[in-house]
Amino acid sequence: METGVNPAFSIIWMHGLGADGSDFEAIVPELGLNKATAVRFIFPHAPMIPVTCNGGYVMRAWYDIISLDSTSRSVDEEGIVHSCAAIRKLIVREIERGIPSQRIFIAGFSQGGAIAYTTALTYPEKLAGVICLSAYIPSARLLDEELSDANKTIPIFAAHGTQDDVVSFGLGLRAKETLNARGYQLDWHTYPMPHSVCLEEIIALGKWLQARMEEC
Repeated sequence: METGVNPAFSIIWMHGLGADGSDFEAIVPELGLNKATAVRFIFPHAPMIPVTCNGGYVMRAWYDIISLDSTSRSVDEEGIVHSCAAIRKLIVREIERGIPSQRIFIAGFSQGGAIAYTTALTYPEKLAGVICLSAYIPSARLLDEELSDANKTIPIFAAHGTQDDVVSFGLGLRAKETLNARGYQLDWHTYPMPHSVCLEEIIALGKWLQARMEEC
């Protein structure tokens, strides 16, 4: 989706487990972005794979999740690496289409947010920012192996529902603390909601995005 001709920014936005790329299209007009600045939104589809925690049912997923637990999460690191590589290809494509990396945002909800964290913080060139909604860090080890100096000060918008019973609030908070311990600063927001998004959150995100764009 493009909000106007000749986009100056791109936002690559990953959906959650079992959803698809159309999941967040309706949010675009709700962000309230300045119409004078055209933005290209890319909503990729995750591949169809069997997901262990859902009885092996085949669905769209960025990687397999071995188990769901309130405090920890066993994951398929090979799948994480594969999906991050796919998103990196989309970043390169945007650069080839004329959007410099420092004007590209990486965003995601839930499992898509886990990929957003991992892709953005390990990408070798400066990005505009990363947006992680109701998300978590799937593997601190993968992060620590490839943390990018170019994105050590990347703007981060992170939000989580305090009543989330899918990706627990504790997992979202642990992601924040993990990044704080490594020197990252987050624009952290919490809302009294379950595993979803709310209008207040989207309005806050739109204001954050607009501010970041005006800084570029």
